Amino acid sequence: MNRTRTFMLMAALVALFMGLGFLVGGRSGALVALVIAAAMNAFAYWNADKLVLRMHGAREVGPDHPLHRMVAALARNAGMPVPKVYLVDQAQPNAFATGRNPENAAVAATTGLLQMLDRDEIEAVMAHELGHIRNRDTLIMTVTATIAGAISMLGNMALFSGNDQNRNPIVAIAALVLAPIAAALVQMAISRTREYGADAAAAEISGKPLKLASALAKLSQAAARIPNPVAARNPATAHLYIVKPGIGGVADSLFSTHPAPENRIAALEAMANAGGSGLGAQAEPWPRRRPPSALGIPRSGS
Repeated sequence: MNRTRTFMLMAALVALFMGLGFLVGGRSGALVALVIAAAMNAFAYWNADKLVLRMHGAREVGPDHPLHRMVAALARNAGMPVPKVYLVDQAQPNAFATGRNPENAAVAATTGLLQMLDRDEIEAVMAHELGHIRNRDTLIMTVTATIAGAISMLGNMALFSGNDQNRNPIVAIAALVLAPIAAALVQMAISRTREYGADAAAAEISGKPLKLASALAKLSQAAARIPNPVAARNPATAHLYIVKPGIGGVADSLFSTHPAPENRIAALEAMANAGGSGLGAQAEPWPRRRPPSALGIPRSGS
């Protein structure tokens, strides 16, 4: 059902994109829009992960790092390739995944996340990101973000192309205003369906749905008070994170990139009550009480 909803939403996004192309230039405009979308998506397919990691100033950690060992154990437990593992030196506790497929993927966690959560919660969060990779959500969200940006561009073309004789100002203004909004709504809807799917995958991979629930509660509260400079400069990256950066407790509505934390927590609690303990990875123990320098990561403000 989740895949069907996503396919329908993406089809609506592509149809909207081509419809705007038709509005701008007729049949040839629709064809040009299709070519542009293909070119943008091809670029995003091969380069999106590198751009996202560079944007965050992420640094890769090797197999001897505790976070890498944890992710590797979870990946083996899920029967998937071990992704590259990155740290982002940022106070806001958050995490994200990127990459075009499970064989070319990366997961990243902020230093704030490692300092706030206990070992089991970190494991559950990283299992969530692996769930995104296994479900190929990272590619889906890249495609939708790319097409949504192209729709905004076509909306501007609809407003300013042509001359005063052949331009319908009402249609042009509608294209400029309504099309980007519609594209954003579709993108947000796809993001929300993917979060529920990744939460379910995390419960299976880590076997700890209640630990993910407690992590979500902590992260969403912290995201409301600790700024995320990357998301502030690039709002289009909001859908990448496990919780919406900068805004905790968002309403589960058309205008949010993430489901409301309380709804996700309720779903995870229902999984736990149903006895879905998952496979349960046996990762190396993470120190529950550690000094600020135990991982070689200074605490924020130190």
